[in-house]
Amino acid sequence: MNSKLRKLVVSNLMLALPAAAYADPAMDALVAAYPDHLVRHDGNDLIWRDGTRMPISDGRTGKTFDELLNSPDVEDQFTFPYPLGPDVRPPGVNEDPGRIRYEPMFVKMYGDCRKSEVTKQLKPVYWMPARRGGSVRVTTVNGVDERLAAVVKDLEGLPARMTQYLVPSSGTYNCRAIANTNRLSVHSFEAAIDINTQFTDYWEWSKGSNGPPKWRNRIPGQIGEIFERHGFIWGAK
Repeated sequence: MNSKLRKLVVSNLMLALPAAAYADPAMDALVAAYPDHLVRHDGNDLIWRDGTRMPISDGRTGKTFDELLNSPDVEDQFTFPYPLGPDVRPPGVNEDPGRIRYEPMFVKMYGDCRKSEVTKQLKPVYWMPARRGGSVRVTTVNGVDERLAAVVKDLEGLPARMTQYLVPSSGTYNCRAIANTNRLSVHSFEAAIDINTQFTDYWEWSKGSNGPPKWRNRIPGQIGEIFERHGFIWGAK
């Protein structure tokens, strides 16, 4: 489960701008999602609360899928819309919402684990306590810890047969690169959780010597929808 909050709060500074001056629904949503960090955008840059200006575009168009993954800009993160809801279907070739991430934005927001900046912001959250799931540690940045606690509360209401998918958890914080890449995993920012890997499927595990990896999902969509309800996105999609 990868985590990306979508808290719909509009800052006063953004409201103060002329409504039609920099119309960009994607950037408007991004600023609204992270009110603790972003104050507005001006069509060219994201403006952070500390005054940092981060370019929205690198000026390159027509990127290949590999270029989108390895050399994205802020704008590229919105290439694939994320589909909400419990229904899960096999995605199209190279249709991978949430996988394109502009790493400098995440590092600035959550910290750099390679400099021990992330561990200072971790907090334990009880994981499925009624089902003896123990606890996990996640970041307090953007209220991820509170969001995960709300997820747990809703998950506890699921039938007992769902426990097998959730307990034990397979981990949260791990300062590492994604397998076979130089890109940091979202686990490096402590904004992701893996549920029981006995029932999860990862595309790297299904790659053969030839051809694309095979898509597979064994986790009930009801579980994914609960995470989405509290601002997370799901790797199965």
